[in-house]
Amino acid sequence: MLSLKPDLYVDSIQDISIDHLVKLKIKGLIIDVDNTITEWNSPELKQEVYDWFSQLKARNIRACIASNNSQARVIGIAKSLGIPAISKAGKPRRRSFLQAMQAINTLPEATAVIGDQLFTDILGGKRLGLYTILVKPINSKEFVGTRLMRQLEKIVLKKCNLVKRN
Repeated sequence: MLSLKPDLYVDSIQDISIDHLVKLKIKGLIIDVDNTITEWNSPELKQEVYDWFSQLKARNIRACIASNNSQARVIGIAKSLGIPAISKAGKPRRRSFLQAMQAINTLPEATAVIGDQLFTDILGGKRLGLYTILVKPINSKEFVGTRLMRQLEKIVLKKCNLVKRN
């Protein structure tokens, strides 16, 4: 059975050590948008997010956004970060993760996925053997379907001995 346990669980992307990624030989990141790098449905990125992405670039780690959200929203955020993006990704399907790896020219063993949801981001990454990083959602405001899935996530996180969520 495929594990839903992330390889790393952190409070925010700023808690992901770039040095740790380099030690793992990670060359590329597939990153979610909503409640991972910005609040749900918000186009605004905090300065700390821009700073973190600048650190990635300085260490030659490429990034691509993969989001189930609309093209206009996803492309706008990606442009502000200067990275490629896959919108309406259909995560956890493999296709979007493969497209993202192609966009950043990485192989699965050198790619990590970062997101706030077990059943889209982590499951999708695990299906391809990617290193998976779960971040605590930035805000509790989110799509109603996501709020329902959070109840299932709590059960899985508890079974994995990972209980950061409120």
